[in-house]
Amino acid sequence: MPRFYIPPFAWKPDHFALDAAERHHAVDVLRIKEGDRATLFNGEGAEAEVEVAKAGRHAIEFRRISLNKTAPLPCRITLAQAVPKGKNMELIIEKATELGAAEIAPLLSERTVVRGTESEHERKQQKWQRVAIEACKQCGQNWLPTIQKPRSPQAFLESSAPFDLMLIASLQSDARPLKQILSEFAGKRPASVLILVGPEGDFTPAETAHAKSRGCRPVTLGPIILRTETAAIYCVSVLNHELQC
Repeated sequence: MPRFYIPPFAWKPDHFALDAAERHHAVDVLRIKEGDRATLFNGEGAEAEVEVAKAGRHAIEFRRISLNKTAPLPCRITLAQAVPKGKNMELIIEKATELGAAEIAPLLSERTVVRGTESEHERKQQKWQRVAIEACKQCGQNWLPTIQKPRSPQAFLESSAPFDLMLIASLQSDARPLKQILSEFAGKRPASVLILVGPEGDFTPAETAHAKSRGCRPVTLGPIILRTETAAIYCVSVLNHELQC
């Protein structure tokens, strides 16, 4: 059954309406027609099963069948990821969305190759948010992660809300296994976790020191040095397995 996204400000259970992008996907790509069923979601847990009453290029009318609410996952996971080259950031956002990340903060570290102007950062933010929407549509996720605008690790840490647990993937000798750190929360799991993942070559010593001064605890991802996109997926996967089940 196809899924379509309606943002929270436009979510009206008595009169569902798709925006131009979703309408194009429904009519021109999926060829949706009268009598077809679909699922609508608003990215904040609300979901509706509907039947198409009328399908046209300028408007689609839906008949509501049921309305449901999906509870948020127990732990709010935020991935702060140094922006890699090429389209790997899109891959990271797609997989982090599928794994239940609540927020993704692109970081422009000192060793980040990709740069850009403020307007380019805004365009990338919008593009990456769309990647997250498409991932939610594909995997059945009803909670849409927020994609922040790219900024430096220092700027992100200084403006971020408090977390129950703050981590930074690290190659330094003081890094501890993630499972060992999580064992300290055996009595009560953290409700919010931040994980920072650096670029190829890792964060600089100064960036790592600043993150540690803000409360981030260095974690090792094992003896094999992972590419940044692999490290991101690994971290969110482990946190999802340990804290969401």
